[in-house]
Amino acid sequence: MSKIACVMTSEFEDVEYTQPNDAFTKEGHEVTTIEWEAGKQVTGKQGQATVTIDASIDDVKPEDFDALFIPGGFSPDQLRGDEKFVQFAKHFMDQDKPVFAICHGPQLLITAKSLEGRTATGFKSIAVDMEYAKANYKDQEVVVCQNQLVTSRQPDDIPAFNREAMKLLEA
Repeated sequence: MSKIACVMTSEFEDVEYTQPNDAFTKEGHEVTTIEWEAGKQVTGKQGQATVTIDASIDDVKPEDFDALFIPGGFSPDQLRGDEKFVQFAKHFMDQDKPVFAICHGPQLLITAKSLEGRTATGFKSIAVDMEYAKANYKDQEVVVCQNQLVTSRQPDDIPAFNREAMKLLEA
């Protein structure tokens, strides 16, 4: 089974973490949550989910993981202010490892300058940012690019997001 790195901090979109995480772990994949501080509790912006962080960004290497998961909400915007998270995400894109980003998740990939030439989607408020990053933006519930990058727009798209992410993990 795959080892999935999940980069997140407080203000993540609750269901954009909980539903994919539940789907991944139900199928036997291991999800490791990563933030600045291991053991810290982070809370979703809806207040419905609290997550205890497994590892600090300082203590992990992207080489130790098979895939990257970036839930949306305000979390990705906070993380992209730290070059450690930017380079961590960039590694997965550069190495063609699976990347699953929903809603505002692609913001971290924009800052990593990893979307140029890629077809992707995200929340409507970042569509222009994605276009400026030279991504081919599609307003669709799920977009799979180069059998590597899975993106979705919003919580309503989670079933399609999970379905396509699972296909990549099974491949």
